[in-house]
Amino acid sequence: MELKIISWNVNGIRAVEKKGFGSIVEGMETDILCLQETKAQDDQVHPVLVDLGYHFKSNSAVRKGYSGTAIMSKLEPIKVTPDIGLDNHDQEGRVLAAEYNDFYLVNVYVPNSGSELVRLDYRRQWDIDFLSYLKALEEKKPVILCGDLNVAHQPIDLANPKNNYNKTAGYTQTEIDGMDNFLKNGFVDTFRMKYPKKVAYSWWSYRFNARARNIGWRIDYFLVSESIAHLVKDAFILPEVIGSDHCPVGIKIEF
Repeated sequence: MELKIISWNVNGIRAVEKKGFGSIVEGMETDILCLQETKAQDDQVHPVLVDLGYHFKSNSAVRKGYSGTAIMSKLEPIKVTPDIGLDNHDQEGRVLAAEYNDFYLVNVYVPNSGSELVRLDYRRQWDIDFLSYLKALEEKKPVILCGDLNVAHQPIDLANPKNNYNKTAGYTQTEIDGMDNFLKNGFVDTFRMKYPKKVAYSWWSYRFNARARNIGWRIDYFLVSESIAHLVKDAFILPEVIGSDHCPVGIKIEF
């Protein structure tokens, strides 16, 4: 069974609906679609997704119009579970885990460290606690992790590494170390596994005409457990898909 799985930070599900979300999804021809930053409550997400031909679940933040995740799946999951079980992390709708026969799929919108790095200490603790959560899942089944991880891991992953290093959220040594820990603890960056030297971005600032000039960052990922990395047939980024400041990323995996 080959599955096509796509992840997309939509930067507002209601905003992207007005930009043709239904047609975009139809064109993706994907088996599973994970969304981040829905910026809506569950009762606002439901009407957008209900007629698109997918089973779906969402996880909304306590704060209205903020954060939020959703999973759309043609293949009905065994179970979909929100959050990671820690009150200090579970108020923002950042995690949804779908269990299937052969794997867990974890959709995540990782906290941004914020302007002037005001949330960097919180982000450090998030990375530690989230990794522990993933490793606990992995004791039962292999894990596919996707979403906006809010970090450019290597210099190749952003257009201006020198100007942003330790100054800009998403490219501090703390965040890089956090990603390093995921990879040291048995997860594989599928895009870099397939394309070690390819320059490709998944997010562009709305300012300075950045997308047209391709001044971007690769901060959206698919990580998989090492035990299933060999099953990944391809990894891809879809910059031609517009509607958000992020573009979709994905994998094809065969079980």
